[in-house]
Amino acid sequence: MIEMVIEQRRRSLGGGLDVGRVLPFAKRRMVGPFTFFDHMGPLDLAAGADRRLDVRPHPHIGLSTVTYLFSGEIMHRDSVGSEQAIRPSEVNWMTAGSGITHSERFEKARAEGDHLHGIQAWVALPVEDEETAPSFSHHAGADLPHWRDGGVEGHLIAGSAYGLTAAARTHSPLFYAHLDMAAGAAAEVPGGYSERALYVAAGAIEADGARHDAGRMLILGAGATHFRAAERSTVMLLGGEPLGERFLYWNFVSSSRDRLAQAAEDWRAGRMKLPDADDQEFIPLPDDPLPAPKAR
Repeated sequence: MIEMVIEQRRRSLGGGLDVGRVLPFAKRRMVGPFTFFDHMGPLDLAAGADRRLDVRPHPHIGLSTVTYLFSGEIMHRDSVGSEQAIRPSEVNWMTAGSGITHSERFEKARAEGDHLHGIQAWVALPVEDEETAPSFSHHAGADLPHWRDGGVEGHLIAGSAYGLTAAARTHSPLFYAHLDMAAGAAAEVPGGYSERALYVAAGAIEADGARHDAGRMLILGAGATHFRAAERSTVMLLGGEPLGERFLYWNFVSSSRDRLAQAAEDWRAGRMKLPDADDQEFIPLPDDPLPAPKAR
């Protein structure tokens, strides 16, 4: 059963890079611990691509970022010393915890051109882990369980589903999977989690008697959910257990508004270390106001 349909909202990040923002949505802020979901591209980048495409060093707290590409390459550098290119069917899993800074640069695109297509998601941390030490891990190959069945080729990106478990360390129960589906192929969204969703990244699927094209997220209710690819399609499945309310400000996620304010002031005052290998520039704190308390 489909409880809600969310259409991506296109927005520009500058330099010609557009993304489709899916989460957070006004009527649905999170799916399990997933609090942010951006669809990058698809975008053809010519050699000599504008440097404004790059995401300069910026901070995070209280979350894990999960970058996953269908095509293209992004170079990641962070303040715990990581320097790692991410390529298709690999995972960069960065846990911000008490605070981390990182950059994402399109160096391959500038050198030789590229075709960028992928997803960046944020996974909120449980309250007891929000101030954990920052860390980074890169996963490829056997770290991401792979299967083929009836026209479906799947990769488990994180968590546990279909009797499999991915290698990235997660702090709460969740699943995140990538399915490439031939036209007419059928699949089922994993059960066993309180909140689940399906996102059509390319192509189109049929579920509950309706067609859903690329750029649409389906929020699913309880019970088995089967769907079929109406054409060759790329589908992302995600979900997990809810963590309670989270507040977002810029790149920060927290269960506490006061903690957001502290993180913002730390960044404004230059108290957060920049990546060792990318410390010559940064993104300034925006002028946007912090989230206001709810009216009682």
